[in-house]
Amino acid sequence: MSAACIFCKIAAGEIPADVVWEDDQALAFRDISPQAPKHLLIIPRRHLERLADSQPEDQQLLGHLLSVASRLASQEGVSDGYRVVVNNGASAGQSVFHLHLHVLGGRTFGWPPG
Repeated sequence: MSAACIFCKIAAGEIPADVVWEDDQALAFRDISPQAPKHLLIIPRRHLERLADSQPEDQQLLGHLLSVASRLASQEGVSDGYRVVVNNGASAGQSVFHLHLHVLGGRTFGWPPG
């Protein structure tokens, strides 16, 4: 856990969030600035700054995060069309430096994304 990380504080229960999933490895909650009708964030409970910082031993955790994304898309009623996004680094749009997956659904998305 990083003492200054807002997502670590959410995972620790120090900052409230609209939590939709939690287990021993991950936590998912609604984004406070949604970019789609359904916009969830999935974070590992363990602090990992960026996807690029992951190591071979993180393979199970990364797979788990994607599995949670699939379950939540179904739970939210968007399993027929949703997007999972991971921004890696500031130049890719990462603003909170704790690995997180965006699960977006409930509208049509264009390509390329922008």
